Amino acid sequence: MDETLNTGDSRIELGDFNKISTKKELLDIIAKKNIVPEGLLKSLHYEEELRKLNIEMVKLQQWISKNKKRVVIIFEGRDAAGKGGNIRRFSEHLNPRSIRTVALTKPTEIERGQWYFERYIKELPNPGEMVFFDRSWYNRAVVEPVMGFCTPNQYKKFMSQVPEFEHMIYEDGIDIIKFWFSISKDVQQKRFESRLQNPLKRWKYSPVDKKGQEMWDEYTIYKDKMFSGTHTTYSPWIIVKANDKKNARLEAMRYVLSQFEYYGKKNSKATLYPDPNIVMRYFRSNTQID
Repeated sequence: MDETLNTGDSRIELGDFNKISTKKELLDIIAKKNIVPEGLLKSLHYEEELRKLNIEMVKLQQWISKNKKRVVIIFEGRDAAGKGGNIRRFSEHLNPRSIRTVALTKPTEIERGQWYFERYIKELPNPGEMVFFDRSWYNRAVVEPVMGFCTPNQYKKFMSQVPEFEHMIYEDGIDIIKFWFSISKDVQQKRFESRLQNPLKRWKYSPVDKKGQEMWDEYTIYKDKMFSGTHTTYSPWIIVKANDKKNARLEAMRYVLSQFEYYGKKNSKATLYPDPNIVMRYFRSNTQID
């Protein structure tokens, strides 16, 4: 038996594999032998970069905890844009005692009678804590008016109040990062189809998802109104091009890490500044894929 792997003009011997204990060592052998299995290489690079960024996220969390900082990271975007997947990658190695993921269901009868922001205020971070919002108060900016879940007056009141609400949060010392994960219509459709075919993900698909495709243009109109009315210097919208899920995850993490001067940042082995072609602040002149 020939104990080698033949890839193009190069060969990796079985002995090489026996010496490998890390992804980095495998990447080094691939590079040394000039082997380019593109899919494998891309996957290994992603895993290695994610590991490095996770290490930095742990450092950031420790800095936030020690300095009693309060950090809110909002994950918004159309259905199937990758919000939940991003949150999982952000938080998978963090101390669960000082992070929370908030994904509120539809309001109760009591909550419907309260000030709209009240149930979100209760979820804001305590000192030393980081909170990830999987959707947020911005439900009222896009989903609710498109789907008829709020009245025109409720929408109008929300749009006038949200900049003031976020300014109060900012003035109180809470850091806010607002992500919008942007995907194209055809990519959304492909992800919906993938959910339906996967029994472990079928639960994610709902009638609202189907409406998202049917009412794509209405969503776009309200999304643009949201950006124009709620993008501020103290709470800007950060657009992440998310047709490529893995790139979006890495670059979103880089953006968050770039916003804080935490302990050990200068010794990082990861690139901590995002690709400006993937992550950018909202500008009215931006050409968006969604």
